[in-house]
Amino acid sequence: MGYAVVLGEALVDLLETERDGELIYRQAIGGAPLNVAVGATRLGGDVRYIGSLGNDTLGDRIAAFLRQSGVGTATTTRVPVPTTLAVTTFEGAEPTFQFYGEPPSYALVRPDDVDEATVAGADVLYAGSIALMREPFQTAARKAWSVAGPLKVFDPNVRPKLLPDAAAVATLRALVEDFFSTADLVKLSSADAGVLWDGATPAAAADRILGLGARAVVVTCGAEGAHVATADGAVMLPAPKVAAVDATGAGDSVMGALVRRLLAAGRPADLAGWQQYVTFALAVAGLVCERRGGAVAMPTQEELTARWGALI
Repeated sequence: MGYAVVLGEALVDLLETERDGELIYRQAIGGAPLNVAVGATRLGGDVRYIGSLGNDTLGDRIAAFLRQSGVGTATTTRVPVPTTLAVTTFEGAEPTFQFYGEPPSYALVRPDDVDEATVAGADVLYAGSIALMREPFQTAARKAWSVAGPLKVFDPNVRPKLLPDAAAVATLRALVEDFFSTADLVKLSSADAGVLWDGATPAAAADRILGLGARAVVVTCGAEGAHVATADGAVMLPAPKVAAVDATGAGDSVMGALVRRLLAAGRPADLAGWQQYVTFALAVAGLVCERRGGAVAMPTQEELTARWGALI
């Protein structure tokens, strides 16, 4: 089995919660790409993470967490800025993020930090999320994406707080659609689809992304499951029933699980194969939703089997 390369942000989430009647913020290591890297690794995958970490105590904690999780960190860089914070508030289990820190510590990967041989040797390359909206990271990601060899998977991970007006949405749409056009898999949420294409349904968004050139599209729809689409059809898969306490990282866990399956068995030949992959990924996300905090909630294969048995 080969390895995956994951590019993108690592940061610290401050998760709003209540303790003894007082509103407090609990610290948790996060960032969608970091969650994907940890999720795939905990399921048994070999992942190498390309990202920039602040040179402060929080950056040290992220680096230590990655190492303890088994994620390869030889491709990470340290940068002389404080670690970006994402203050996370909730409506029910669904999180909303407000970001603090300029320049963002997570977006300072330079093109020279991307080793083309490492990317070319990978079986899977992940890119996406908010780091792409900033330079020099965007140019670095384009360099990696242009390397032939790995299966390419992409998640726009749209954050409305970073999109102040229609022009910003249009700029992001053009950016992510450029990546969609050469992706083997695009994973996005129904909320992402609504922001990018003015309220588009999951089916409409998937059709558009396939039309741009992507080989497969998975649109996650929270407790409703996921819409899965390829050139030979589409299907809505139900999510397993869970008592959700925190949906932070659930979508990332879907991508982490899909990366793990792609590493193990390659790209499915048809819609039925993608259905099997996504059924597994939704089981992973269900277990994540029953736990608190993004990256730390990512399960192992043994924990999945204990929770779901024959389902996965």
